Amino acid sequence: MPPLNRREFLHRSALTGAALALTRSSPSAIAATASADSPGIIDTNVNLFRWPFRKLKYSDTPALVAKLRRHRVIEAWSGSYEALLDKDIAGVNERLAAECRTHGGGLLRPIGSVNLAWPDWEEDLRRCHEIFKMPGVRIFPGYQPFDLGHADFPRLLELVAQRGLLLQIAFAMEDSRVQHPLVKPGPVVAAPLVVAMKRVPTAKVQVLHFAGNAQGSDLVALMRETSVTIDISRWEGNGAIGRMIGARPETNTPRVPVERTLFGSHAPYFPIETAILKLIESPLDAAQLHAIMQGNARRLLPPA
Repeated sequence: MPPLNRREFLHRSALTGAALALTRSSPSAIAATASADSPGIIDTNVNLFRWPFRKLKYSDTPALVAKLRRHRVIEAWSGSYEALLDKDIAGVNERLAAECRTHGGGLLRPIGSVNLAWPDWEEDLRRCHEIFKMPGVRIFPGYQPFDLGHADFPRLLELVAQRGLLLQIAFAMEDSRVQHPLVKPGPVVAAPLVVAMKRVPTAKVQVLHFAGNAQGSDLVALMRETSVTIDISRWEGNGAIGRMIGARPETNTPRVPVERTLFGSHAPYFPIETAILKLIESPLDAAQLHAIMQGNARRLLPPA
């Protein structure tokens, strides 16, 4: 299938409304232009509630939901910023489930959290699965006071695999240069994940906002030695998605297979338009677009 140029993409894809919104079109014009049968987006990296260190524009859940719907997001896998620093993880998960149910209108899919540093994390995992019916959990190493070398991390992989849950690992939440001076989570190292997944190869794991080390060796190890998937929220530069999946002529060897690449915006910390523009500026054909926008995510987590 031949690559889509920018004009064809804007005309044919589900992102027409989003692209027009960036040029300040009215909501009615966006709705009229986007085709009714075009596929929507599954955003695999969204967080609710307030970012602990400053107020974000879309920290209010109804406003965030409206923003996501405007850009043709049909499902948002939603964690909670409260999980970064709160010691009451049971309360965090209960509030997240209620928020998604009350304000999501079927759009928000709650992804709970566990904290390996606190007692009873296995009970928190059980409640996420059995009581709140969450399809997965998200951990925030560094902010939560543990890293992937924690003694209980292999046990977490075993339990999510047994329960058929998805484990999302947030490798970074913000640039280290803008972190609060009293909160220095430091880099999250991927090597323990590679080792642990060799013991539990059936675990479903997605890494979020992953940049990797300067040499790129940890990304190579993750792709070669594990089955992890990755979102696009940290891929930067013109045509970054094309370069990463080998869609550009000068980079025909993929660093990340397209079937392991998922749309993730890191909203509301990042504007969702940032992730959408990454799709527009890369030379992707229709099959690649559909896979990244929703196909790969749907295989990872079937509909509820």
